[in-house]
Amino acid sequence: MQSIRPKPYYGWYLAITLAVTETISWGIIYYSFSVFLTPMERDLGWSRADLTAGFSLMWLVAGAMAFPVGAWIDKHGPRKLMTVGSIGAALLVIAWSMVTTRTVFYLIWAGLGVCAAAVLYEPAFAVIAQWFQRRRSTALAVVTFAAGLASTIFLPLADALLREFDWRTAVLILGLFLACMTIPLHALMLRGRPADLGLQPDGVAISQDEPLKSLPGVQFRDALRGRTFWLLTLSFGLISLSAAAIRVHFIPFLIETGIESSTAALATGGIGIMQVVGRVIFAPLDHRFSSRVIVIGVFGLQAVALSVLLMGQTGIIIGAFILLFGAAQGAVTLARPSILAELYGVAHYGRISSVMALFLTLAGTTAPLAASLLYDRAGHYQPVLWAVALLAVAATAVVFLSRRENTGTIHSIAGAGRPATEQAL
Repeated sequence: MQSIRPKPYYGWYLAITLAVTETISWGIIYYSFSVFLTPMERDLGWSRADLTAGFSLMWLVAGAMAFPVGAWIDKHGPRKLMTVGSIGAALLVIAWSMVTTRTVFYLIWAGLGVCAAAVLYEPAFAVIAQWFQRRRSTALAVVTFAAGLASTIFLPLADALLREFDWRTAVLILGLFLACMTIPLHALMLRGRPADLGLQPDGVAISQDEPLKSLPGVQFRDALRGRTFWLLTLSFGLISLSAAAIRVHFIPFLIETGIESSTAALATGGIGIMQVVGRVIFAPLDHRFSSRVIVIGVFGLQAVALSVLLMGQTGIIIGAFILLFGAAQGAVTLARPSILAELYGVAHYGRISSVMALFLTLAGTTAPLAASLLYDRAGHYQPVLWAVALLAVAATAVVFLSRRENTGTIHSIAGAGRPATEQAL
């Protein structure tokens, strides 16, 4: 008698779907902006600070929306939220291609902030946290391995479109592509929780004799009362300040050093490849080392990468920066949701994560604009390079100098039998 093969766990379909939509959404909403920064500056006659202020406004609004988005995911799931978010994002990118005034430009990017909160990593990570427990790191890796290539794919793609068309037509094409790819995938593939399919996280069937276990997790208020949460928030905030500043300005920085724009876009895309490498390295390490050790190592690697740029702008130095910085950024993306889910569980993950995301988004909002102001004042990028390197060093120091939180209120969700805060820090 032929055995019946079990159906694949639907959580993996969700992970693959999110891998595709996150790659496209990050590539168009986030990474393509730096490609169009210089041509927009020439065409519109605005300063670099004027333009990056819109980009920064997007992250400010996204931060303000983080908590309601997290609460919605905890209560209702991702389907409606991410579908509406992808519809809005596509329409606003198309509107970006037609912008002529600063007021409309800022309104568009404020609207993109609402959509970014609904479609980028925070809701995607909340979905993975709800659908996976033992295989969570692997599922996060599936989503972020693909999305790590967003810059590798979309920076050269946006540059190729820019060489064939003017920047407005290039942005319009990207907006239409965003609509065609992300809207149907979010609408048709996303689901609520495993329990809706009669399953526990990781695909374990719910027995008729055994009631469904409630989702494990620390209460929202208890999480925010702990010192550990705020130390993590401070350290990840500092590292986000450092990374966001250099990511947005890296192509203009390379162009300033004499590198042709297409080569600059291709080189910047190499960061995405190294992000994937960083995630491949990180995935097995979370079973071998404490989270604190991993975070110190990853933050330290970013500090080294940024310090390398201070040594000069030769091809070898820029290549070394791309290798080290990309690997560090890839690992950071995985480390944060892994630590939060390990420390605080999944029942209130969306809201807990959203509070940290608010501060990280504020960092992402402030950094590009502050870097532009430094650049406009000095006329070159050297002060920016010193600032981002020092921020990365400070982030590493915060984690290194932190101490274990002695509390009995936060326990390991994985059931390791010791306080999760000690496990992580």
